Amino acid sequence: MNRFSLQLDEIKAAFAAEPNPSLDIRLERIARIEKMIQANEDKICRAVSADFGVRHPIETRLAEFQMIYQACQFTRQHLKEWMRPEQVDTPITLGSSEAWIQNQALGVVGIMSPWNYPVQLALVPAIAAFAAGNRVWLKPSERCLRTSGFLSNLIQEYFHPTEFCVTTGGAEVAEQFAALPFDHLFFTGNESIGKKVMRSAAEHLTPITLELGGKSPAIIDSTANLKDAAASIVYGKLLNSGQTCIAPDYLLIEPSKQDVFIQELKAAAQEQFSNPDELTGPIDDVQLQHWQHLVADALDRGAKAISLLRTPATGARKFEPVALIDIPAEARVLHEEIFGPILPIVTIANTQAAIDLINKKPHPLALYWFGKDQKNMQKVLSETRSGGVTINETLLHITVESLPFGGTGASGMGAYHGKVGFDLFSHRKSVLQVRGFLGLNLWKGSKLARPPYGKTVERLLRFLK
Repeated sequence: MNRFSLQLDEIKAAFAAEPNPSLDIRLERIARIEKMIQANEDKICRAVSADFGVRHPIETRLAEFQMIYQACQFTRQHLKEWMRPEQVDTPITLGSSEAWIQNQALGVVGIMSPWNYPVQLALVPAIAAFAAGNRVWLKPSERCLRTSGFLSNLIQEYFHPTEFCVTTGGAEVAEQFAALPFDHLFFTGNESIGKKVMRSAAEHLTPITLELGGKSPAIIDSTANLKDAAASIVYGKLLNSGQTCIAPDYLLIEPSKQDVFIQELKAAAQEQFSNPDELTGPIDDVQLQHWQHLVADALDRGAKAISLLRTPATGARKFEPVALIDIPAEARVLHEEIFGPILPIVTIANTQAAIDLINKKPHPLALYWFGKDQKNMQKVLSETRSGGVTINETLLHITVESLPFGGTGASGMGAYHGKVGFDLFSHRKSVLQVRGFLGLNLWKGSKLARPPYGKTVERLLRFLK
């Protein structure tokens, strides 16, 4: 027996004693998350920075805390409406019967959160799960030990363990956690681990959400403002040093635009990150070596590297952000998820060529398009598949709570944020209350269609055609 089974039984028993928490209880739990972060912002920033070696506190506040506060605020504004039964139409044969969808909590939601945004990606799914009336059990990543440990202590301080439980540990703990019979399992991470988690969940037929990543393209249309596009791509690529699941992974541009764009890219990078203390470090030596190997492999095959910053990186784990050009098709950097400050630039003939190249790869989590030509924009939107799209910017679609966030195909399954997150962690129960025509019991429900079959049923079938 999994050593955590008894613990899960306790949480499930607590849920069974309160299977439909009131609006006030749900909002109070969400408010506790908000208060927990507000009271500990500085301490969390220090823990996160210690894990990454370098990460500016403003970056943590923007990318972690603000997303949490936004989720809390949006949920607070709309939760009462989300919880209401949803009336639906009934066929004429059911007379004055009523039908509705009633949202019901699933039970205990397991969340496996990653290291790249260790606070946001642990707590935003938890907010959605609490909104839907569930209990939560979190397993944070072991690659950000300080942040995971500190967050675990905070949650234990603000929540009873049968409300919001946290378990830390390495790969062995993660394997045991994924094998538990949760009512829903939510995983954010890479594709290879996601496959293992999915196999474990299948043993209990546990419903699962996978938030993965992949190679998200940025397309520079011939009508794009190159200066604005370069500034947006630099921000999207170098925020958290590219350790972002929706960071632009590679760039597609027409050959005639490449040289000018590279100059704009270098100027934007220097303007935004002239202070090396504002460039986040790799999470660990494994990540640093991954970046080094990708660049070395590309260079060995004949690619050229262009340094994006004149100011040296700081911290114990140093890496200079680079763009790569003239990259051979077989280079690893064009096939593996980069998750770092490396920007491959690939030249394409036109919009159709960009679409064809993207469609040969697994569906990305995000796609970015820059330009003014509405026809080309609509062509890209209609002929490619991706989890989400931002036009003439990067990353920002994730900040809109009313938009679902999630992948498709290799970039994940299922989505959350806002109402979609509430629905994800709810069972949408179908309810029909049967009444007859004009209150007459003779014509109520299935009476007219029951055997023995005769002319009455035949007339009913003719009426329904």
